[in-house]
Amino acid sequence: MTFINLPVKDLKKSMDFFKQIGFTFNDDFTNDDAACMVINEHTFSMLMTEGQFKNFTAKNIIDSNDQIEVITSFAAESRNQVNEIIKKALDAGGRLASEAKDFGFMYQMGFQDLDGHTWEVIYMDSQATR
Repeated sequence: MTFINLPVKDLKKSMDFFKQIGFTFNDDFTNDDAACMVINEHTFSMLMTEGQFKNFTAKNIIDSNDQIEVITSFAAESRNQVNEIIKKALDAGGRLASEAKDFGFMYQMGFQDLDGHTWEVIYMDSQATR
């Protein structure tokens, strides 16, 4: 399993944002300080209040609206789904992080969440790579 831990300023707003995009949360690992967002059956993002996140590191939390440390990417089932997810993210208050890029076998576009974390949605056409 993979867990992507991200600091957020307002946990409830962040959860509402990702719910509008279509993500669900595992209530067994969600409380007032952190929420376990399900990306797929083996991948999760722990959205943590900044106070909770600081318990796991001695480093400063960056301003992800101005700086970047990671781009979290996840797969979509089609080009259409990439566009739909991006639209939902923008409608929920996110910002466009990158315009659509079409490489023939791969189509991708990115958004920034409410805290400025960058998420990239990718469709890979396995038939085009053969």
